[in-house]
Amino acid sequence: MSIASRTFASGFVVSLLAACAVGPDYQQPDLATPAQFQNRQGIDQRQAAPAADLVTWWQGFGDPLLTRLVTQALADNLDIAQALARVSQSRAVLQFATAALLPSGEISAQAARAHLSLQTPQGRVLDAIPGFDRNGGYYEAGIGAGWEIDVFGGQRRDREAAIAEYQASRAGIAAARLAVAAQTADLYVGIRGLQARLAIANQQAETQRRLLSTIKLQYEAGVAAELQMRQAEGALAQVEAGIPVLEAALESVSNALDVLLGTQPGTHRAELSLPSPIPVAPMIADAGGPADLIRRRPDLIVAERRLAAANARIGAAISEYYPKLSLSGLLGTATTVSGNLFDGGANQARATLGLRWRIFDFVRVDAEIAAARGRNAESLAAYKLSVLRASQDVEDAFSMLVRREAQASSLASGETSYVRARDASLAAYKGGVVSLIEVLDADSRLLATRDARAQAQTEAARAAIASFRALGGGWNPAENAGS
Repeated sequence: MSIASRTFASGFVVSLLAACAVGPDYQQPDLATPAQFQNRQGIDQRQAAPAADLVTWWQGFGDPLLTRLVTQALADNLDIAQALARVSQSRAVLQFATAALLPSGEISAQAARAHLSLQTPQGRVLDAIPGFDRNGGYYEAGIGAGWEIDVFGGQRRDREAAIAEYQASRAGIAAARLAVAAQTADLYVGIRGLQARLAIANQQAETQRRLLSTIKLQYEAGVAAELQMRQAEGALAQVEAGIPVLEAALESVSNALDVLLGTQPGTHRAELSLPSPIPVAPMIADAGGPADLIRRRPDLIVAERRLAAANARIGAAISEYYPKLSLSGLLGTATTVSGNLFDGGANQARATLGLRWRIFDFVRVDAEIAAARGRNAESLAAYKLSVLRASQDVEDAFSMLVRREAQASSLASGETSYVRARDASLAAYKGGVVSLIEVLDADSRLLATRDARAQAQTEAARAAIASFRALGGGWNPAENAGS
């Protein structure tokens, strides 16, 4: 039977017996949510690049390499491959649950030859019969069919649960893709931030070396105190000690990105070593409110579909209270002579009406129903908690984005002031008013501010990525509604 024919037959059977399905019908929970996010106003007031499309938000950062890496990750990531494999498994379970509603049939045939022992009681008796042939054969062929009639809907509830699990696995693909896209962008931004900080740290080390060299000359000339020289040595050591830490972190993040892309660690290191600024977070448009998360976030769709599956399994458990009816039949032939297999006298037929009822097993049925209701209650609580945590994710990401950008803005103003201070000290040094120490100290303060600003810019971009992920950006729910 073709897939289309089986689907039609299954739909006919389900429609025929639909009124008899026991157990509660599923109703999606109606969750009360606020109209908008608390930090939405701060997001709307941001001064940033143009707004990014929520479906392809990574393109809004305006970095071609970032876009290419996200595209590669979505194609080659192994977490996504696992999610696709889980869809294949759930599809097979659904097909099995659908097939259980339909009659089953089989063709069977067998041929046997036997040589009877004369040393058994049966052989001794038969051997006494004149003309007995101890060699014999048996030949049989037939067509059998069976059908368990789903009178009370237990199998339909199983199929309903299988449909919900299949839909959950489909949403799981979207959830995996969203996570991979966000992780790829987050690691890329982290790499650019560490590269910027590493460059600043090397500049700081060079500035401290020049400062130490100047103080040593003054110390040898008897102008500077030993304490001042030792403090300069300690400051240089502190800056130099931070460089290996940044280098190790950069290698670790680069390796993590390679694995996320489905490649060996180190594959993209040369490509990523080319200088590039920290990506600027775009505006966030069409964020909607907490109620929109239920439609947009695929992980919430997964949780809701699993709740629907748990609800259907209550009905499947309740159906065990009721009798199971089955029909089976056989039409075929049987003979001991191979040439007579299709003679009229070899024909045989059998029809059976079966009944199975766990009438003395209701204690176990009660336990099965209680367990199903417990799993449903657990799934409901998990779904409600997922919705709350989704709103928390958005609020936290919005708050971090607004405040990190404010921090970066303040540090930018401080950097401007330190640039002027350094220029003023340099002019004073050239005029003989101050020593080189003051100039180098101004350079050190400027570089420290630049490092703090690079960190703030990195965290702001990461907060924007977290915002897009929390909002369920990266897929179009309308296009996947029929999947």
